[in-house]
Amino acid sequence: MGDVMRFSFLAFMALPAVAAEEWSAADLEFFEREVRPVLAERCYECHSGEAKKLKAGLYLDSREGVLEGGDSGPAIVIGKPDESLLIEGVRYGNVDFQMPPKSRLSKEEVSALEKWVTLGAPWPKEEGSAARKKKPFDLAGRKSEHWCWQPVRPVTPPPVQDATWPRGAIDRFILAKLEASGLPPADDADRRTFIRRLSFDLIGLPPSPEEVAAFVRDDSPDAVENLVDRLLASPHFGEKWARHWMDLVRYGESYGHEFDYNVPNAPRYRDYLIRAFNADVPYDRFLTEHIAGDLVPDPRRHPVEDYNEAVLGTGFWWLGEAVHAPTDIRGDEADRIDNQIDVFSRGFLGLTVACARCHDHKFDAISTADYYAVAGFLQGTRREHLMLDPGRRIGQGAAELRALQQEATGALQEAPPAAPGGRGRREVI
Repeated sequence: MGDVMRFSFLAFMALPAVAAEEWSAADLEFFEREVRPVLAERCYECHSGEAKKLKAGLYLDSREGVLEGGDSGPAIVIGKPDESLLIEGVRYGNVDFQMPPKSRLSKEEVSALEKWVTLGAPWPKEEGSAARKKKPFDLAGRKSEHWCWQPVRPVTPPPVQDATWPRGAIDRFILAKLEASGLPPADDADRRTFIRRLSFDLIGLPPSPEEVAAFVRDDSPDAVENLVDRLLASPHFGEKWARHWMDLVRYGESYGHEFDYNVPNAPRYRDYLIRAFNADVPYDRFLTEHIAGDLVPDPRRHPVEDYNEAVLGTGFWWLGEAVHAPTDIRGDEADRIDNQIDVFSRGFLGLTVACARCHDHKFDAISTADYYAVAGFLQGTRREHLMLDPGRRIGQGAAELRALQQEATGALQEAPPAAPGGRGRREVI
């Protein structure tokens, strides 16, 4: 697989036991003379107990720290420099993983580190050299501490000084912050400005001069309500808001990359979105259709052509960039699944679950096990092209054919047996 995925798998390997070897004096002298100075001068700034900000969770100021490794797994594999992440980084062979990042080590320094790993990473016994213990990933603790994981509770709107300004509970929250900062609320917009703002917000288009003039003259108490209803009923409402959703799910009608192949039937997903927004489909139903629209027992039907609408929602999983004929098939599959998880979690959960591909999430209550549980679900899916069956004509035709087949089978079974030496009914296999 690709480097990032391979690093994450290394993190799951059993850590080598901290050996109690007794190295020769020559090996220890080699470490002190050739290796420790390199680590101290080029690595400790970011990878030691004295670092202002520890990078990648990796300590290189003790043997235990090197063996335990950081976010990407053990830094070295004893006796195997070609399989050690530390050596891969200092060799600068991987453009995405080069250490130190600002300037590479000399050939002599790299050779010294390679020899050190081959020798078994000799390191003298030192008091207090044990690797710093990392805090365990406390999933339950994070869920209990962060506000976004808490259940929704009723909140009393804060008191405000100007009780005449708020027109609803949300206004009181806004006004309380303004008053705390010593700021007055802005004046109400005039009617000409108001209709322009509302039109751009709801349908993405400016009102016509006639619509502006009519709204300015309309002094009825429900003028604003009528304006909102008219804009929500406009077909442009779905077109405008579907565009924003298409940005979330990285909609495109081709795959990009060098050949830029078309995404089959991508416009059908686009039109599905427009219809869903204009039909005011409940959000929970909308998400269900995206995640598993092919499994909905009672799917929504197209308002005119009467085909299955729900199954079109699942098309979002297969949008996005894709390479042609990847050389690393497994790596390409892992990258595509990672993209699906990232789009799904950001768009539907507001969380960066993809960060847990290589390590437990640094901030949110998401473990690497969570990531690979979702990855396993997606790896068990496949892409299919289904017949939409407008007007259910295909389904009706199939039902008619089954009925005719049953009728013919029954007729053959009821036919009289064949006379001796003559023709009769045939066995139906």
